[in-house]
Amino acid sequence: MKFRIAAAALALGFAAAAAHAEIVVGVSLGITGPGASLGVHYRNAFQLMGKTVGGEPVRFIILDDASDPTNAAKNARKLISEDKADVLLGSNGVPSAVQMAQAAAEAKIPMLVMTPAVLTGNVLHWSFVVPQPTELMMSAVAEQLKAHGVKTVGYIGYTDTWGDLVYKAIQSHANAYGFKVVTDERYARSDTSVTGQVLRLMSANPDAIVVGGSGTGAALPHVALVERGYKKGIYHNHGTVNAEFIKVGGKAVTGAIAPTGPLVVPEELPDSFATKKVSLDFTKRSMRMTATCCSTPRRLKRSRRASPARRNSAKRCAARSRT
Repeated sequence: MKFRIAAAALALGFAAAAAHAEIVVGVSLGITGPGASLGVHYRNAFQLMGKTVGGEPVRFIILDDASDPTNAAKNARKLISEDKADVLLGSNGVPSAVQMAQAAAEAKIPMLVMTPAVLTGNVLHWSFVVPQPTELMMSAVAEQLKAHGVKTVGYIGYTDTWGDLVYKAIQSHANAYGFKVVTDERYARSDTSVTGQVLRLMSANPDAIVVGGSGTGAALPHVALVERGYKKGIYHNHGTVNAEFIKVGGKAVTGAIAPTGPLVVPEELPDSFATKKVSLDFTKRSMRMTATCCSTPRRLKRSRRASPARRNSAKRCAARSRT
């Protein structure tokens, strides 16, 4: 956590030195397209940003890349060449973020990468990856698999970089936690059916299934598996945890298990936790601004540990989803 905060401060501090009078922050997000369920919330979060950084005025320029890596690369180059951005932020999809990071490295300007992309060489030199590493987050899933005596795991994930990252992460923990990954099924972010992949998963009959999707796109295989009668554990990654996943998946995703960061569950953190105060403040301000639920519980079914405030919030969110 301290490293990520320091990295962010370093990037923006570098930008301040270059901009002097005004820091221009160029942002590209998937506000539309398959990643919109994540991108829209990122965009909303920028509405809560202050107007200064380190005492310097700051201006955010936000572009929509429609969840398309090619568009993200174009946006990055436009922000650099036309808008004279001092620093880049983006995107909410790993393939798009990688394209942006490459453009930032070419221009030799810093970038805060908002997805757990794996970067190397000169691209990594100019980039600061903010989210937790995928291997770290999926280690929590591996612990759950071991605790439930899982010996065989079926995998289904995106055909792109994110699907690869989640697969490699869960595979990296297999030996240490005593399970074997027996399938590697893939689907595109834009797909509307995964019937063939689900039939092959059902045929393999694994003890549990791990989904390497994100946002609403992760609900597609989960719902299809439940509809086909799969009754064992279905696990996700930290890219899945948002309100739209629950809204799209409905009752079918009850009991889904996914790791998440502390920002999503601030009420459950001890008072001594370093980010509890800022997380609670951000959540309250975000909810006031959007009048929607901005976080979801770590285990996506009612937990006895949930506070009365969180349960009431969940009820309000459910009521809105029906209107």
